[in-house]
Formats: sequence, structure tokens, C-alpha cells
Amino acid sequence: MPKYLYLMRHGETLFNQLKLVQGACDSPLTDKGVKQAQAAKKYFEKQNITFDQAYASTQERACDTLEIVTSSPYTRLKGLKEMNFGKYEAQATYLQPKGPHTFETFYADYGGERAETVRRRMYDTLFDIMNENKNAQHTLAVSHNGACFYFLAQIWKKEYGTQPIQLPNCCIIKLCFTNNEFHLIDIIDPAKTA
Repeated sequence: MPKYLYLMRHGETLFNQLKLVQGACDSPLTDKGVKQAQAAKKYFEKQNITFDQAYASTQERACDTLEIVTSSPYTRLKGLKEMNFGKYEAQATYLQPKGPHTFETFYADYGGERAETVRRRMYDTLFDIMNENKNAQHTLAVSHNGACFYFLAQIWKKEYGTQPIQLPNCCIIKLCFTNNEFHLIDIIDPAKTA
């Protein structure tokens, strides 16, 4: 029987609004971020989706988003955390290099993570989540833009088209998990479906 993973990015934060790099550091949801999470909650309600299990990154912005989306109990996991940008944390985003290919090893020289580390930990964490509870049909996991991007890069297939680099806040990445493989079904922006 197929199982479904709903991988979400957190709602807009103060650092997102101020265009500051936000990886290992954290900032609270803005009013807009709260509304985005409420739109995601409405989307799931309209689709009659309830979660058998829920997980969030250990970072406040992800936990706060999840707590708006569902009242289900959840587990915080470090494996779902955002990429660590080292000395670039809390700096203006325009200082970052352009394009995901430059992120592969760039931040490691500044005390941050390599992209391969994020890809591996996200994939391993989500794979373990989906195999942990054999009876869970619907799973919610709230994470971050970079972490979700690198996870998707690991499973992306040509037939999906061009992989998006920037995911909207509170977007929902719907995946089917069968035979120990992830398959992308859709990327939904609940703010546009509300």
C-alpha cells in the first residue's frame, strides 16, 4: 500500500522578510508566515488529510509552523534542520554566491555544511521516518527551503521537469513512498489554492 509524505517548508520568518541568511540560526514567524501556515491547515482540511505521524526540524520556525497546521503530537528531528551557512548566518542574502551549484562546498570553508551532507541527512531522515511506522499512511514533515531543495535533488527525475530552487513558504511537497522509493506527486502552494 502506498504511503504519503507531505514535506513542507516553514512559514515566512522575520529573517526571510529582512532578507537575511537563515540556516542554523532562527527567527520567529511573521504575521504573514502565520497566515501561510493557516492556509496550509485549510488545504489539508479541504483534502480530508489527517496525519498518522508528524515531524519537524528542531528549529523554532518549523515547530511553530507545524503547530499551526496540525494539533497532532509530533517529534522534533535534527535531521530535518536547514543547511548551516557558517559565517554567512544572519548576513544579507545578497552576499551569498548565486546558484545551487556554488553551494556544494562553498559554506564548508566558512564553518558551514556541504550540500552533500544536507542531501544525505535529509534523505536518510525521511527514509527512516517512512519506514519506522509501517501503518502510517499520511506523514507530515516540516523543514526548510535549502533542506527540501537538497532532498528533492536526491530523488528528482527528468520527467518532473525543472527542479525549483526557491520553494514558497509553507509549500507542500506531496510524495508517494512505495517499495522504499520516493516519487514526487505535486508541489502545492496553499496560499494560491485558498
